[in-house]
Amino acid sequence: MKKFMFLHFGFEKPTPEIMGAWGDWFASISGKQVDQGGFSGGREISKSGTKDLPWNMESITGYNIIEAESLDAAEKLAQSNPFIASIRVYEVRSM
Repeated sequence: MKKFMFLHFGFEKPTPEIMGAWGDWFASISGKQVDQGGFSGGREISKSGTKDLPWNMESITGYNIIEAESLDAAEKLAQSNPFIASIRVYEVRSM
């Protein structure tokens, strides 16, 4: 099995419906999930300096690491996610 990271983009104030949809999705991937977490405030550091990151529809709000046979299989799991703005899927390479 390969590992894939899902990055969740976008924030809006949670409602009971949103929280229920997320709970259902987490239950649906529980057999494939390796790790998960959420983010709060952050900063971007670049050669031009440091800036605080906003908490809006462009924010990365959380992640999941799942196991799947392929990128296509990981994408299929991601498509059922109740994302706010979008979800990005990356294969995790071991170094």
